[in-house]
Amino acid sequence: MENDGSHDFGYALRKEYWHRGIVSEACGAVIERLKQEGIPYITATHNQNNPRSGAVMKRLDMRYCYSYQEQWQPKNFPVIFRMYQLNLDGREHGIYQKYWDRSDQRFIETVP
Repeated sequence: MENDGSHDFGYALRKEYWHRGIVSEACGAVIERLKQEGIPYITATHNQNNPRSGAVMKRLDMRYCYSYQEQWQPKNFPVIFRMYQLNLDGREHGIYQKYWDRSDQRFIETVP
């Protein structure tokens, strides 16, 4: 498998456990481990229609970088995703560009 430089970070939780801080706490622990492992940065995306997931990313000190449209699978309809990034090594990195580059519809939003 070819390494494209990505370090995508994701999470999911059954609905009955939402709004308890479980994802924020668990992700915080995983991020600390990733720092120890020398991972330089992580990226995460969320559907524009799911701002609560974006709120978790913000609580994890991830910063919004850009938005892009993608044909979401397996349901095959267009979705706008917001891409966030967190640098773990204390140095400034450029922004991970793969999603930006492969989308014809990409833009920067003012994210609340």
